Amino acid sequence: MKIVSRNEELLRDALSRIPQSSSRTSLSSCNKLIRFEDISAAAFKIQCGVQKTPCMYSRLSKQYGMDIYLKKEFLQYTGSVKERGVLYLLTSLPQDQQRKGVIVASDSNFSMAVAYHASELRVPVFVIMSTSTSPGRVKMCREYGAMVISYGTTAKDSQTHARRLAQENGYLYLEEEDSAAYLSGLGTVGLEVHEQVPKLDAVIFPAGGHCGLMAGSAAALKHLNPHISIIGVESESFPVLQQSLKAGHPIEDQACSNHHFYGDVSGLCFGSNSLQLTGKLVDKVVAVREEDVLISMLRLLEYERATVDAEGAIGLAALVAGKLPELKGKRVAVVICSGNLELHLLQQCLVRALTLDNRVCRFSLVLSDCPGDISKLLEILAREEARVLDIKQERTFVTSELFTVKVTCTVETRDKIHTAQLRNALLERYPTATWMER
Repeated sequence: MKIVSRNEELLRDALSRIPQSSSRTSLSSCNKLIRFEDISAAAFKIQCGVQKTPCMYSRLSKQYGMDIYLKKEFLQYTGSVKERGVLYLLTSLPQDQQRKGVIVASDSNFSMAVAYHASELRVPVFVIMSTSTSPGRVKMCREYGAMVISYGTTAKDSQTHARRLAQENGYLYLEEEDSAAYLSGLGTVGLEVHEQVPKLDAVIFPAGGHCGLMAGSAAALKHLNPHISIIGVESESFPVLQQSLKAGHPIEDQACSNHHFYGDVSGLCFGSNSLQLTGKLVDKVVAVREEDVLISMLRLLEYERATVDAEGAIGLAALVAGKLPELKGKRVAVVICSGNLELHLLQQCLVRALTLDNRVCRFSLVLSDCPGDISKLLEILAREEARVLDIKQERTFVTSELFTVKVTCTVETRDKIHTAQLRNALLERYPTATWMER
């Protein structure tokens, strides 16, 4: 199946170039590529069930030398763009299957979207989660209306149990895959971006193994304007999409050791349909470091008041890292697709990002253990306008002269220049001060 547009020949070539992978799906439509008409039909059908999220000019534009527009898909009800594909997928099911129900087995954004929209459509929905799933995710899924069952210690255990329940009870087992309906729903993002921001030069999407959002949206965008550049961004730690494109088939043997941070973007490449679309319609795929993703999360929180997860921030990370210099002076849309950051990760991410951004620093020095010496140090910090976050004194295990104290300070500064000024001021007064590198 092909995109009905000026890109027909490209997609026909893609079909012959990349072999079809073995089936791991549960929907009969998964072996079809999408047409532009499918995306338009999906947009009409889901318009009352999902938010038409804003695509707003960003204050970050001046900082990075281009007009940046942020498509804020994290404002969907479940905090994820996955709602678009899930809603269209569920409404496309036969009525008898809707009456029987659906079952999923993961703690991903996909499962959250299934839990919410199936409940809204009055479709019985069961979610199988491993016992290692965070309590917050379990609670949220139940609040969306799903029957949540904890089973097994690993995701594989949960999936096996879900398949067994589906076979025994007639439920449809759903997993995130590149079926035509799911890709069409996700592709509606491309329609909205094209409508909301005229004369766009490029659109940046999160990539990785789960590249359905980029593939579906690229189909819509390239149909409407073949000159728009489509750019995908994935992690340097697991460049599964780049490897899959190079190999000509989905790579399924590369795992991510930091799934809780990267979320859905860390998944394995899940289908050849998305890969075919990506191979011909996506102009560039770049990889970014974890440090760039963290700073991107910090920028979005500070400048946009948006709390997003790694999947949501990874697109902007390519601009933060300077990976796309060709976009200087251009009009660029960035899809911020997810805002489901685990609460226990929020503080860790922000503290680490501030450190990477040279705005939280730590130093230690040895002072004589006399009244007034600590106050003199604090006077210098106050004069340099550094905010003290923590200060510790060590007397027992100091290896220098007697009657001395080792003082370790953690301070917050404005930026890299301010940090350098503070460091120079401290070294001028305390030449033996040790600056602890990040």
